[in-house]
Amino acid sequence: MYAVIKTGGKQYRVAVGDKLKVESLNAQEGDKVTLDHVLMIGDGDTVEVGTPTLDKAVEATVLSNGRGKKLRIVKFRRRQNSRTRTGHRQNFTELEITSIGGKAPAKKAAAPKKAEAPKKAEAPKKAEAPKAEKKAAAPKKAAKAEGADDLSKISGVGPVIVGKLAAMGITTFQQVAEFTADDITRIDEELNFKGRIERDEWVKQAIELAKG
Repeated sequence: MYAVIKTGGKQYRVAVGDKLKVESLNAQEGDKVTLDHVLMIGDGDTVEVGTPTLDKAVEATVLSNGRGKKLRIVKFRRRQNSRTRTGHRQNFTELEITSIGGKAPAKKAAAPKKAEAPKKAEAPKKAEAPKAEKKAAAPKKAAKAEGADDLSKISGVGPVIVGKLAAMGITTFQQVAEFTADDITRIDEELNFKGRIERDEWVKQAIELAKG
């Protein structure tokens, strides 16, 4: 059995036991990750093709996080006495595929919402009481929206990182824009970012987003 998956903007053909390097994932060595962007699964003469994806997932274990070989880029302008030499090392995560064809977690997470629908249908028994509860709850939601910004608009910040930053009391663009060198070093150490804040230019992005 094999599968074609997509992660980091690239497609890979994998089978159980395969080891491959993909674009850097937010996971530590030994963690188990679920790759739910499955485009195709093949098992002998049977082939399932997604439209665009299948309701299945591929499980993998993180073997290591690292950086690839240095790529050297040289720009030369003839007769202009101009030569620029730079280098780049791409971050990667090495995975080992452990299973293919499991249920995709995204579809499982959606199931409870459908189960709650009948409860809303039973609400009319209390007449005006549910309406009062909804009106009372509305200001709380509005207050949360006013007090915090959507930090996921910063490139490189996902839902997991947003939660970790919130636990540290960082919820607005302005707070990120005011990061000092000491703040960046401290957060890098606490969240094990390894220079990610400066590499993705969080502060610069936050300043622009704070302006609206």
